Amino acid sequence: MALVGLEELRAAQRRIAGVAVRTPLLPCPWAADGSRALWLKPENLQPTGAFKIRGAYNRLAALTDGERARGVVAQSSGNHAQAVAYAAGLLGLKAVIVMPDTSPAVKVANTRAFGAEVILVPPAERDTTPVELVDKHGYVWVPPFDDPYILAGQGTVGLEIGEDAPDELDTVLVPCSGGGLLGGTAAALKLTCPGVRVIGVEPELAADAQESFRTGRRTAWPITDTFRTIADGLRTTSLGELPFDHVQAYVDDMVTVTEQEIRDTVALLARRGRLVAEPSGAVAAAAYFHHADELDGRVFAAVVSGGNLDPSLLAELLAT
Repeated sequence: MALVGLEELRAAQRRIAGVAVRTPLLPCPWAADGSRALWLKPENLQPTGAFKIRGAYNRLAALTDGERARGVVAQSSGNHAQAVAYAAGLLGLKAVIVMPDTSPAVKVANTRAFGAEVILVPPAERDTTPVELVDKHGYVWVPPFDDPYILAGQGTVGLEIGEDAPDELDTVLVPCSGGGLLGGTAAALKLTCPGVRVIGVEPELAADAQESFRTGRRTAWPITDTFRTIADGLRTTSLGELPFDHVQAYVDDMVTVTEQEIRDTVALLARRGRLVAEPSGAVAAAAYFHHADELDGRVFAAVVSGGNLDPSLLAELLAT
C-alpha cells in the first residue's frame, strides 16, 4: 500500500477542523528533572474523550452519498466505537458498532448515547462479526486503523505537535495498538520535523507491535495474551498492514511498559497533571516517567491518547 503523504495529512486536518479539538501541547514543569522536560498532548479532551474522532470523522466525511445511505459498521473496544458513533451522528448516518463484551461499561454507554446500535460479542468475535454484518446488510465497514483516511486523520496529532512544539523537542512518545495513531503521527512528524525521534509505546503484555518492529515481520499475538493488559484500548492482536508500513518507514523505536507502570502513571497524571487518562492513554507518559534514562532524549512530548475510564477504576488507581 502507498504511504500517506503530507497532502493527505493536510486534507484531513482541513476536513476535521471544527469537529476534532485542536488540543494544546501542555508544558509539564512538575515532570522536569533538570536534564529533561516533558510536554503532554491531551487527546482526552476530544469530544469523545480520545484521539479516535480524528480518523473516524475524516473517514466518514469522505464517503460518497451512496455509501452514506448504506450506513456504517465498526468494531472497537470503545474509543473507535464512540468516535464512529459521534461522527455518524453529526453526518446523519446509521452506525452499528460491534464491541467486545469485556469493554468498559462507560465506553459502551457513551457509544449508545451518541446514537449508535451496539452489538456486544465475545472478544474472539469482535473482528469477524462486522464482516458478517457487511454481507447481510450492505454496511460500509469503517476499520479502526487499517485505512488511509483513518491513518491520515490520526496523523493530524503529529501535524499539531510539529506546529506547536518548542525548537528543542527531540523525542515524541506515542501509544500503539493497531498502529493508526503511531503510524500517522510518525509520518506527519518525519515529513514536517525530520529531526524528531518517534517512539511507539505498548504494554509489555500486548507487545505484538514491538515484536513486529524488531523482526521486520508483522506478527500477531493470541487474543488471550493481549487481553491481559489493563490498557483495554491497546489489546489489538497485531498492527494493521498499512500502519505497519508506516511504522517501518518512520518509527525510530518501540518500547514497552509494565502494568504497574501504567497504573502508577494514571494516578500521577491525575494528581500532578490534573489530567484524567485511561490506562491506554497513559502508556506514552509511563515510558517517560519510568524509562526516560533508556530513551536518550532531553525534551519529550507524550500523547495522552484518551481519558475514557470507569470512575471506579480511577478511584482504585488513585487509592493505591
